Formats: sequence, C-alpha cells, structure tokens
Amino acid sequence: MGSYRVCLCFQRRFNVAEVVPPQDVRDIFLKYSEDGTHMSPDQLRRFLSEAQGEEEEEPQKVVEWVVQKRHHITKFARHNLSLDDFLHYLFSPELNPPIPSQVNQDMTAPLSQYFIFTGHNSYLTGNQLSSDCSDVPIIKALNRGVRVVELDIWPNSTKDDVLVLHGRTLTTPVELIKCLRSIKEHAFSASPYPVIITLEDHLTPNLQAKASQMIMETFGDMLFCLDHENSDVFPSPEELKYRILISTKPPKEYLTSKSVKENSRKLVKSKDSDDDDDDWGKEVTEVAKAQNEDDTGDFNTKQPSDDDESNDDESERNQQSEYKCLIAILAGKPKGSVKEALKVENDKVRRLSLSEQALENAAESLGTDLIRFTQKNFLRVYPKGTRFNSSNYKPLIGWMHGAQMVAFNMQGYGRNLWLMHGMFKANGGCGYVKKPNFLINVGPNNEVFNPIDKLQVKKTLKVKIYFGDGWRMDFKQTHFDLYSPPDFYVRVGIAGVPADNTMKKTKIIEDNWVPVWEEEFTFPLTVPELALLRVEVHEYDMSEKDDFAGQTCLPVAELKQGIRAVPLYDRKGNKYNSVRLLMLFEFI
Repeated sequence: MGSYRVCLCFQRRFNVAEVVPPQDVRDIFLKYSEDGTHMSPDQLRRFLSEAQGEEEEEPQKVVEWVVQKRHHITKFARHNLSLDDFLHYLFSPELNPPIPSQVNQDMTAPLSQYFIFTGHNSYLTGNQLSSDCSDVPIIKALNRGVRVVELDIWPNSTKDDVLVLHGRTLTTPVELIKCLRSIKEHAFSASPYPVIITLEDHLTPNLQAKASQMIMETFGDMLFCLDHENSDVFPSPEELKYRILISTKPPKEYLTSKSVKENSRKLVKSKDSDDDDDDWGKEVTEVAKAQNEDDTGDFNTKQPSDDDESNDDESERNQQSEYKCLIAILAGKPKGSVKEALKVENDKVRRLSLSEQALENAAESLGTDLIRFTQKNFLRVYPKGTRFNSSNYKPLIGWMHGAQMVAFNMQGYGRNLWLMHGMFKANGGCGYVKKPNFLINVGPNNEVFNPIDKLQVKKTLKVKIYFGDGWRMDFKQTHFDLYSPPDFYVRVGIAGVPADNTMKKTKIIEDNWVPVWEEEFTFPLTVPELALLRVEVHEYDMSEKDDFAGQTCLPVAELKQGIRAVPLYDRKGNKYNSVRLLMLFEFI
C-alpha cells in the first residue's frame, strides 16, 4: 500500500496492484500445462516451438532458473512451473526478449552492403559551439556499439601538434593522441567488427605526416590499408574483425576552409527549422540560428591558404604518400553536380558525404542514382550546421536510399536518436545491419528500388499491449504525481517509409503503478525491412505537459513472435533497471 500526503492533516492511501496474469496468458498456460496447474519442461518446449516460434534445447534449466529465482529453492527445486512462474518467465527480458541478442545476419558480404552505426563530431561532450572536446563521448559511443567515429583535426596554436576540436567555434580542444589511444582501448568492447575513423582534416602537410605517424604507432597491425588501384570490391565485416579503418580525403584534396564571420558572435537567424520534429510531435525546443556549415562534406568550396601551396620537395611527397597509404576508404571531393558525383566507377570504391539537406534535395530527383551509388560505394549523411544543440534529423531517408553512414550526434537526445538506437539493436547490437536485398540487388532489366514508388502492403504487424510494471521500483513514489499514483498510457506506432509511418495511443489507466491496458493494434507495412516499432509510455497530467515514463524502438524485421517482455529506456537511451511491458507480436 502506498500513501500520498494531501495536506498536513491526512494522507490518501492507495493499494499497489499485484501483477495478475492476463487472460491470454491463462489460456496459453491451460492449453500447454497439465490440468492447468503446472507446466513441465517438455510442455514449455512445446509452447516455445508452437507459440513463440523458437526452439529451446534445455527447457529444464530454464524451469529451474525461474523456480530458484522466485522461490529461492536450491536443494529440492521443483521441476515445473506454476501459472505465476510462467508469467514470471514471460515477463523476464533476459529469458524472453523481443529480439535476438546475438549476431544473426550474414557478415561475409562487402562492407558497403551494411548500415553502419555512425557518429558525428564524436568528440563533443555537448552542443556544437561551446562544449568540451574529449575522449569520453568517444568511449561512450564505442561502448554503445558505434562503429564510425569522426574526428576533426586541426593544428595547435604553435602549429607543432595536432588537436581535435570543432573548428571556428568556442569548443575546448583535446589532443589527437589521447583520442586515438582511447579508440584503441575501447574499439571492440561492444563488438568485434571494424571501427572506421573518419577524419575531417585541416592540417598542413607536415602535420599530416605527424598525424599519420601517431595513427601507425597507436594501432600498428590493427590498421587495415587497401590497395585502391587493384580493388573494386570492399572486404566484409567478417574479414575486417578487430581492424581499424581510416576514411578521409587524399592529402592533395585538403585546403584550409575559407574564413567565416567571427564564430558564434555573428550568427544570423536561419530560415531552416531546427526542431527535432517527427510523427510524434515536438520534443525539443532548439536554437533557431544559422552558422556557415562547419562539417563541409564533399561539396563546399574551399579557398587555399599559404599553408596549402604545393611543395615539390621529395620529403613532402613521401609524407603525403605515407598518409595516403593509411586511407582504407577514400573520400572524394568531386567537381560538378551531385548527379555527376553519384556516377559509379567500375574500378573504385569511394565515400561521398552529403548534408541532410543535400540528401533531401537529391532524393527528390536522384533517388535511383543514390541507390545505384550505395550498392557499391559508401554514402555518409551528416547533420546540417544549424543543429547547434546536437539534435538530429530523421534517419529513414538515408536508409531508404542505401546510405551506410547516417551520422548522428550521439551526445544529443530526442526521438530521432531513439530511432538510431532502435535500428542498431538489430543483429545483436554489433553495429552492422545488413541492408535489405532490394537495396543491394539489380532487377532483370537493370532496374533498382525506387523509394518514391507506391507499394502494396507486404505484411501486417499485430501488437497487443497487456500491462507494464517496474516504475514503482525505478522511480520515487512522488515522481509523477505528488498526491496520487501515476496515470499511464502508451503511444505505439511505426517509423519507416512514409506510407508506413503512424502512431496510435492506448487509453489512460488512472492511479495505478501497474497499468493494465489489454489493447491491440495493427500496422500494415509496405516495407517491413526498414520499419521500426516505436513504443513510448507517458503519464497523463491534466494541468501540465505529460511526463515521460519510458521508450523503446525495435527493428520490426527482428521481432520475435508471441508474448514478449519489452524493456524500456530513458530519454538518453539507457535501459531502466525494472521498467518493462508485456506485449504480443504477430505477423498476419
């Protein structure tokens, strides 16, 4: 029983509801158990095979684990499950998760056939203008499974060392060597698959040589270098396990960026909205100012400075050659239009970078060109320069066009980052997700997938939300309401291609820490391969903005059928200790 102080004179008392098995769970238990009283290991195995679509080789161990955890029986453990034991099993994210926890996709295809978990300005601790540069956010990103780390490298004030910082801003720098050493130490803590370091290089030739020496000494045999003259197919993630790849432009393509107006003091108002809006409404109020693009990609015009003038000295040529040999994925700075830049060269694999706006513009008329390019080459998409507070854009447009590196501010927050986290929960969270075949294959008449085509519904996902629990363990009694238990509701929907996007809502369950909804929803899907299931729990507040109570995002292609325990995460994407939902997933 919980009590809430209403005034100095008295308290209101509320019973804390116990978790009760839903009727569907009772019916299943009755169907598969002995006389509706106990379920044996063999019966559990049959339930898992027929209802959950998976095989369990050692159901006896599962039964013993559940019974011991619930009843602390060690010597004379029961060898079957009661109804409450069975519900405990179903409601355990460790035993009954909604998606597989292991790598389950083919990892032997060329690297360009995978979506890759990609960071943007990976060294920033906060906003893009005045936060600190540090190796800490790089370590956090790697530990979350991020596989592409971006470093902006600049000369120090005396031009004798290399720093990492966001150029032409007030961010405090960090030494390149510190970032490199942290990458080496943490690169494979979450995944054995390759880590790619993308360098935004603003160095003079002698400092490029110093940077290359640092890279070689730090990583040694971990570095993967490619003979670009004799390679038209890139190796696979499997072949590149525990390797470090450098991706940047060849040395001669670097020119110091033209000067901009004095940093953040002369920023002007932008016509572009910088709200992290999506199909679920506004979430973050953002600064509406503009800065000249700092992350220049491959289409900004740069003016040469004195530091960039060519020197025919043999030593410099050797330095440039050494630097170029480190580059595994060549980034280009093509001349001309985006259409020309998207031409596929038979004897080369390269990387092209586009801002989120440039991608949106290209998608309107060059959708199939983007698809053909990304079937072999790498496309990196990065946030527009006005996202000062490290917000993010909608990632689906990049994925729809086969972009492997949809670069996100991992230190940011918001719904779009939740989608990124959701996509890369797939394939065991290893940071590489195999692209759907329609983004890889060419048809009999040399046609490719066109994202603007209207498609028929391929399959329909049925979702049932039974109940939720765990808030009473993870939150203070007065977190949501000072005077009564919370009033929870769930928003559930799909993020995917435009035709599949939708969001629906359950009823509000008032004054209950263990809300029971028992509501069912159906979602017709035209491109289920790119669909993400979005789940958000909120607490209704009559007088103020509804309170956030948890979220998750799950790749539809990996959803396990049947009744599943779905753990929820906080705003930053960290998993709560106890908060979870019991849900049913069916494809019809």
